[in-house]
Amino acid sequence: MASTLSPLKPIERPLALGEQVYHKLRASIRDGLIAGGQPLQEVQLAEQLGVSRTPVREALRRLSSEGLLASDGRSFIVPELTLDDVNDIYEIRSLVEPAAIRHVARFTTSAEVRRPLDEALQAATRAHEQGDADAFRGANIRFRAAWLALVPNPRLVHIIEQYADHMQRIRRLTLDDYATRKIVLHGLGRLAAALGTGDGELAAAAMLEHLGQARVAFIHAVGLDDSPPAVLTTRTNPGVST
Repeated sequence: MASTLSPLKPIERPLALGEQVYHKLRASIRDGLIAGGQPLQEVQLAEQLGVSRTPVREALRRLSSEGLLASDGRSFIVPELTLDDVNDIYEIRSLVEPAAIRHVARFTTSAEVRRPLDEALQAATRAHEQGDADAFRGANIRFRAAWLALVPNPRLVHIIEQYADHMQRIRRLTLDDYATRKIVLHGLGRLAAALGTGDGELAAAAMLEHLGQARVAFIHAVGLDDSPPAVLTTRTNPGVST
């Protein structure tokens, strides 16, 4: 009598080398470890990462296709974010995020469902009061992840998350600024309050206002205006502990 095999677990394969290089470089760009305008060349990166040029080339091309890198002919660079870039990103966010959070509101009358949002908001409040910009960034990301996890349309979430790395760069550049953090925190508070009512239209309106105020605050924090083309550079806020 033939014996039956017990269920076999799939073999876990490590990420392909090109995928590992891609994630490494993507995280470095997102976290500001690779500065804007800094050239990235295959040979040097391969030597630093201890890999051949092929996975580096694959990763660079993929990051370029996602808009996180630009080619200057002989190498790739992290493009400087211009005022037009910021406006374009916020225009897209203003079209899709109010629509997404409108659907979320029907789930958030429950205190249990709201708990991750409330905890992230409390963490952001503490971090702001303590002048801890890194902790504030982390709490902001958790708040965003908490409401996105409730969006019932996965395609809509995918569109929103396409700009997550771009937004991480902007936050890295601007949330050291006390005034910017204060505006962002106010916006998160309004979002949480609107979601607590279960009113989708109120939540969508709060998101639209939050995005508009955050865009203006970010532009001001880095010294951009609406006239000459300029790039995002950090500007310190005298007298503020960060």
